[in-house]
Amino acid sequence: MGERPQAKGASHILVIRLSAMGDVAMTVPVLRVLTATYPYLKVTVLTRGFFEPMFKGIPGVSVYKADIKGVHSGVVGLCRLAKDLRDIGIDKVADLHDVLRSNVLKSVFYMFGIPVKQIDKGRNEKKALTRENNKIFKQLKPTIQRYADVFEALGYPIDLSSHQFPNKEKLSGKIRELVGTEPKKWLGIAPFAQHNSKAYPAGLMEEVLEELSENPKIKVLLFGGGEEETNQLENWSKKFKNTISIAGKLTLAEELALIDNLDAMLAMDSGNGHMAAMFGTPVITLWGVTHPYAGFAPFNQPESHSLLPDLTQYPKIPTSVYGNSYPEAYENAIGSISPESVLKKIDEVLF
Repeated sequence: MGERPQAKGASHILVIRLSAMGDVAMTVPVLRVLTATYPYLKVTVLTRGFFEPMFKGIPGVSVYKADIKGVHSGVVGLCRLAKDLRDIGIDKVADLHDVLRSNVLKSVFYMFGIPVKQIDKGRNEKKALTRENNKIFKQLKPTIQRYADVFEALGYPIDLSSHQFPNKEKLSGKIRELVGTEPKKWLGIAPFAQHNSKAYPAGLMEEVLEELSENPKIKVLLFGGGEEETNQLENWSKKFKNTISIAGKLTLAEELALIDNLDAMLAMDSGNGHMAAMFGTPVITLWGVTHPYAGFAPFNQPESHSLLPDLTQYPKIPTSVYGNSYPEAYENAIGSISPESVLKKIDEVLF
């Protein structure tokens, strides 16, 4: 991130993308294309401070840290935030979030005379895709394109097909010491998700890990967070050869550098898949009650990298956009993806 000379009359755009991690990661390719297409544009991303490392290296982009649980909490705090943002020269706003907080900010920006364009989330289309009866089962517009559409509405059309990935991040001595230097394929595995309906069952994941551990050409790196997940990953790293848990051992910036240098990432419908995709790392995704048709497939990944449950056995999929709603017995749908099919896809992508 860095300052560049501003062309006379160039705009300063505020991009609102407060959470979650996967959604924040999906904004990165969009901002790369935006700033490459309009090199004199100044962009400030309003997000949680934790996510700042994701935007490293994008020219003209800086991060304004939202303290939504502290000084920026509540209507009064959001009004203060909007005023502070106006005072740094914001003159246009791209709201990629469209939630209560961003709508409060929108109202204040309007009072300041600052135009705001918001994402069209396609709520009606998604309801039609996820409803149980009269389901309209078709591919919806990718979320990342919905982000791009917001910038077009502001007067900055972009072509995501022109996106170029940056050079690989250099690995620190700390990361190399943790991972090792043997000439092996590095496979990241992020086995967890926000909802259990999107996480591969532990027993089946152990079958995958056991088989991978016997392959001397592969080193498995386990990603996750939180006490319970970290304990599970540590147990697996002790149980299986050639397997290392990364959880809790690196900063986000260090994790991102490592993800950038993976040979592939196996993830659920979750943030880790999107973080890998923003670097161009090959991503294999396992889907449960959600489905790529809702628009959340990782950026620029082949359709064949998405492994789906048995839709004959579970015809109501997708049952929700985020995996938080599903009929009885559908929580286990992801378990219909066989370990053999997962291992076959890993082998195809790595070798």
